[in-house]
Parts: sequence; C-alpha cells; structure tokens
Amino acid sequence: MNDSIKLSKQRRWSESKAHSSWQIFKIMAEFVDGFEALAKLGPCISIFGSARTQPGHLYYELATEIARGLAEEGFGIISGGGPGIMEAANKGAQLGGGKSVGLNIELPFEQHANPYIDRDANLNFDYFFVRKTLFTKYSQGFIMMPGGFGTMDEFFEVATLIQTGKMLQVPLILVGSEYWGGLMDWLKETMLQQSNNISKEDLDLLQVADTPKEVVEQVLHFYTKHPLQPNF
Repeated sequence: MNDSIKLSKQRRWSESKAHSSWQIFKIMAEFVDGFEALAKLGPCISIFGSARTQPGHLYYELATEIARGLAEEGFGIISGGGPGIMEAANKGAQLGGGKSVGLNIELPFEQHANPYIDRDANLNFDYFFVRKTLFTKYSQGFIMMPGGFGTMDEFFEVATLIQTGKMLQVPLILVGSEYWGGLMDWLKETMLQQSNNISKEDLDLLQVADTPKEVVEQVLHFYTKHPLQPNF
C-alpha cells in the first residue's frame, strides 16, 4: 500500500470518528423526544406486522379489529407508523376511540407515515435501536401479525428481553396459527427438544391466537393477574 492510499484511509477514519462523536447528540435527541412524547401516554399495546399487507387482506382486517377491540378496552395502540399492518393498527385504534401512536423510521423504500396516527403522536426516527427501545419501554403487550424480517427482529427482541429478565413479562401474542405454526414447531422440536437451547418455560412466554376476541381476552386475562406498569 503506497503512502497516499495510507494517508487517505487515515483521513477517512479520522473523519468517521469525528462524525460518530457528533452522532451521539442526534441519538440522545431522538431518545429525549421519544421519552417526552410517550411518557404522557397511558397503557399501550404494540402491534407489529408487514408493511406490504394491503387493505382488504385477511391480516389487515384482523389487525384493524384487534386494535379496535384493545382500544375499546382502554389501551392505546403503538405501531411502526407505516403502511400495511401498521396502518391497520392505527386505523383500528382510531375506530375504537383510543390513542393512535406511530413510531416511524426513515427508510429508502416502502416506509411513509399512515393517515391514522394522532397528530401529536407521530414520531420519526433515524435509528432502529432508539425506536425499538421506545416500543419495549412503553408497551404493555405485543401483538405479532404476519410479517417479514423486521417483524421477526421485533418478535425475537421482545422475547429475548422477557426471557433474560431485562423486561417485565407482558403478553406476547402471535396472530395467525397457520402463519406462525411452522416457527412454533421449529422452536419446540429443534430449539428445545433437539438442541436444548431454550427451556420449556421460554415457550410459555408465547401465545397464539386467530381471532380479535382471542387476542383481547388473552391481554385482559393477563392483566387480571399482573399490574399495569412501565416495563423498565
């Protein structure tokens, strides 16, 4: 490697470190803005799922009815703020007369704020990890609708936090036994029985439901035995 290339790389590395230092302030600002906005809310349920699910699809309509049912029981609804299942969740929140919150993330494609978010509860983020912290801190339950990599990431993030005791146990409900059945079978047969990488009690953290009524009943039943409180 010649000297000019070495100097160029060193300069880029120094500039990157300087940028990272200033980046801390932007991260702090996102946390502060999010904490201030969401601390005003009462008990909320987060609903996750695919941004690609269109109105009229079974899971879009299910998410709408689930959100409406939970809102009618006094829960606010938090979504990722975008289209698809996220839109359905916010739509259901408004239909049920509940608080409708959107934690939007800036992405190069597919993500835009949906029209069903309350004006004072539409937050935008650059950083996934800040956004996920706010989901976990201010939600008293998590509804996992069918989705892709992002939904799986959020599902296993929440499951890990509960499993390791970093977050209080809250309802964690997978909606759609047909969609989630294969994953549940793999968790039981491969992760538990074949490799012993989880315990049977870990699987007890998860529930599966197919109807809005089942979801609402599971959440309400959980909170007949546990107090509603911040997660950490």
